[in-house]
Amino acid sequence: MTLVWRPGNNAITDPDALIYIDKVEKADGQNLEYDVAKAINDFVVGCKLDGIWSAIKASCILAGARTLSGALIPLAGTAPNRFGTEGGWNYNRKTGLQGNGTDNYLNSNRNNNDDPQNSKHLALYPSSLGAASKALIGSTFAVGSSTIYRSGTLANTLFRANNQTAVTETTPLNASSIVGVSRAASGSINIRYNQTTFSRSSTSETPTSGTILVFNETGASFHTDARLAFYSIGESLDLAKLDTRVSALITAIGAAIP
Repeated sequence: MTLVWRPGNNAITDPDALIYIDKVEKADGQNLEYDVAKAINDFVVGCKLDGIWSAIKASCILAGARTLSGALIPLAGTAPNRFGTEGGWNYNRKTGLQGNGTDNYLNSNRNNNDDPQNSKHLALYPSSLGAASKALIGSTFAVGSSTIYRSGTLANTLFRANNQTAVTETTPLNASSIVGVSRAASGSINIRYNQTTFSRSSTSETPTSGTILVFNETGASFHTDARLAFYSIGESLDLAKLDTRVSALITAIGAAIP
């Protein structure tokens, strides 16, 4: 890929960002705006400076790209597969991807047991949260499962990271910041939502086998109609640092697109 089309460009400095941008532009069939490409580069560079990049094993920026095909190019890991009613997907370059809440979901192609028992994270950036009794992301519900699920009351959110017994948070979620769970120890997890991180007791279990889904959880029909601009799956990381980087990324993308 040549960057001559960006006159005097010094923005794309990271090789991983360059590879990703090249793949997105090929999927889109045209170049990204300079400031969108710069926002992506700044995000990757920032994650590396923060020491969280290597923990991101499967991830998509579900915004910024010109097409849905471009948005499903993986930032890390294997590309996801989309399922359900093809016309049910609603993609917005500024705010992300929304399923129909009935049968749309992404298969991340990362198994819950690909990460160590005591090193695990799931994280999303919802631009809007959608209906109740829906799973934002998750593996098969079983011993050693990992999920983020919104209960029927909309006040409660259930978090699991290699544990069947969920930690239930009773404060309603706000959109436009990271919602995530990270395990770095056998007896506790960190949960992040509404721009705050909480440490909660939770005993880890042997991770269940099952591919992690986005917009649903494996083996269930809890398809969410939330709009998501980013997701990440992998080993334990600092959710506050990820929140700062993703929030800056989505804000910059929104400002760059007319």
